[in-house]
Amino acid sequence: MDEVLTVRRWRRYGADRLYVTHETGARVGSIDLQSGEVVVEEPELEEGLRRAAQEFLRGDGNEITLPLPRQPFGEPERTALHAWLGPTDEPRAERGAPLRTRLERLYAEGWHVVHDVPLGRQGTVVEHLLVGPGGILTVAERGTPGERVVVRGRLMTIGGTPVGHLHAARMEAARVQGLLLRAGCADITVRALVVVRGELQVEVPPAPGEAVVVTRGELPRAIRGLAPVLEPDRVAAVAHVARQRVTWTR
Repeated sequence: MDEVLTVRRWRRYGADRLYVTHETGARVGSIDLQSGEVVVEEPELEEGLRRAAQEFLRGDGNEITLPLPRQPFGEPERTALHAWLGPTDEPRAERGAPLRTRLERLYAEGWHVVHDVPLGRQGTVVEHLLVGPGGILTVAERGTPGERVVVRGRLMTIGGTPVGHLHAARMEAARVQGLLLRAGCADITVRALVVVRGELQVEVPPAPGEAVVVTRGELPRAIRGLAPVLEPDRVAAVAHVARQRVTWTR
């Protein structure tokens, strides 16, 4: 009997993606239909992921299932897939998975992530909101590769110039916390996490409860190192509230 892949389309908060899962429930990967980025969770199933996405894009539904291809693609089919979804021969280390992809990979560890949260009616957007065993965090990415980022407690400089990223992150987390409390999520605390793309030097660590600053490479370890504060049922309940647009437009 053939193995089966399922493709589902997810459109929310301005995002438009395809998620492909194996019949066992394992995530095979995802495709961002806006940027064309292909993220592969199971490298041996990459061709199956791309075939599934191509079949989905030929139709007009929100979900399809199809057999997992067992034979390598021929050259004509491979060329067509490259035209649709880009080449597969780029080294994985050079693909540069974006922050949203790195956060989504935490799902297997009990974390939920909501992207592009529309905070209020003035166009403010929280880049990412993480809800999981270690609590609730707003996540923002700042800086560019090669820049030197120095943190001294509540102060941050980039390339020697003071920036207000930590203050803005604290204010954003406080606003998110207030809206979640107003929506019925009692006894919660929201912290800010700032991910920098440059070279990070922490001269004075932030005080407890302040914004946490990490690099992309440090992100998974930092998340896993958070002390558990929410039970799985509580995580699911808060994540459900966080996914409701009305929560953020009060």
